[in-house]
Amino acid sequence: MMSSENTQFKDPLTSSYNKDIDYGELESLDLDASAKSEISVSRSSSLIANLSGYDDDDVDARDLFIVVDDPERHTGTMDAYVTFRITTKTTRSEFDDSEYQVRRRYNDFLWLRQKLEETYPTHLVPPLPEKHTLRRLDRFSPEFLRVRQTALQKFLFRLADHPVLSFNKDLQIFLTAKAWEFQAHKKQGTGLISRVSDSIHNIGSSYMLKNRNPDFAIMQEYILMFGEKLAVMDRITQRVVKEQTEYLSLLMDWGPIYTLWSNSEDTLTPALQAMSKAVDHWCQALKELVDGTEDNFAQPLKEYTLYTDAIKAVLKRRDVIQAEYDMTVDELNKKKDEREQVKISDQTYSIGAFLGKDPDEVKQQKQDKLEQQIQDLTHQMEALNDKTVCSDTDLKADMERWHKNKHRDMKEIFLSWADRNVKYYEKCLSVWENAVRVIQAKDPGTEPLQLNTQEDQSLLTMQDELSSPIMMKSAECEHSDKQENTKEERTQ
Repeated sequence: MMSSENTQFKDPLTSSYNKDIDYGELESLDLDASAKSEISVSRSSSLIANLSGYDDDDVDARDLFIVVDDPERHTGTMDAYVTFRITTKTTRSEFDDSEYQVRRRYNDFLWLRQKLEETYPTHLVPPLPEKHTLRRLDRFSPEFLRVRQTALQKFLFRLADHPVLSFNKDLQIFLTAKAWEFQAHKKQGTGLISRVSDSIHNIGSSYMLKNRNPDFAIMQEYILMFGEKLAVMDRITQRVVKEQTEYLSLLMDWGPIYTLWSNSEDTLTPALQAMSKAVDHWCQALKELVDGTEDNFAQPLKEYTLYTDAIKAVLKRRDVIQAEYDMTVDELNKKKDEREQVKISDQTYSIGAFLGKDPDEVKQQKQDKLEQQIQDLTHQMEALNDKTVCSDTDLKADMERWHKNKHRDMKEIFLSWADRNVKYYEKCLSVWENAVRVIQAKDPGTEPLQLNTQEDQSLLTMQDELSSPIMMKSAECEHSDKQENTKEERTQ
């Protein structure tokens, strides 16, 4: 493999790449058409966070960069589907070129993941997003495709970062093969061997483990607990998003009322328009908060929920391997016991003796047969023992890597969500402070109050006299004298 010291590549996530390749007359889908303001939010997704979480030395050491972008809709005779462009840059000697561009659809990603699980049953293969989810959105909508593109990018990023999965031949074909070559490779199928292997695994899964490794028992318990916590968080998050969405709908109906009202109230027009403008800005800030919560909080948590399912499946496959080993050990011990029984047995009344064979010859044949079976089972036990040790080592290494990524991702998810909430309330505070200033401001078109009659002037003079300090002091003295007179009368 070529050394990364000889050739340095820029990270394709932040550098430009060739966009002049013609893919035919296809419909290009603009993911930013629905909400231009969400560009800054999407750049703070878990993918960018993963890249920023690595040290510079780790980034320089990487030799496989993959980018998923540019979704395009294809309309066929039977159905419509979407493909994504996949750009690969690498310095690995296994690749003929240093850069590739291909287009793949979601089903191709599913095929790749299935092949990786078949090839590496005890390695943790990253999960893919579910086929039909994401807030009941249309699968061709920009919002749906933006979230799916991020999930597919994250899937390939994790594969490229894996020390074993990234060197898989099927992954290389997925990243480099032309459309017709890739489809021909997919049609090769899994064949009879895979089906036989699946039947063996089904038999092994019904076998109860006698001596399960305590490390994997703890791992299983942790994953169950972690999955339950994520499920609770997901339910609460969806409830919060639903309530905020309903609240946003009410606010959007509330703002225009102030605008209509201002048309019939000349003296309140500035205040009503300030209220209408404030509610509009409030709605915009709330919509950004809801979209950010769904895309950058709920969806990453959903990915880790799918991760728990993947880990459970790997643990089950690991248990199947140990079950096969345990069953082989039990069968070997049984054959050894039979061998000891044959040594001390009398074959005079055996079936072979009744058929005219010499009892000693029958005994020797049984011993030879048992010796061969014991020898075969011993080789099988040793092979399964090596397989069990390798599977345990692979799974522990992948789980250690998963925990490291999980800690980094969770911190980024929570920090970004907290930051979005702080920005939301800061925007709301600024909006309403501006509205208060507008409402309290003196209208320059309003004239001071004019006193047109002599009666109004008299009332104003009387009010001034009553409010003077001398008159107020006199009134206080008079009130005090009345209270003293009242007390004397009560005493008498």
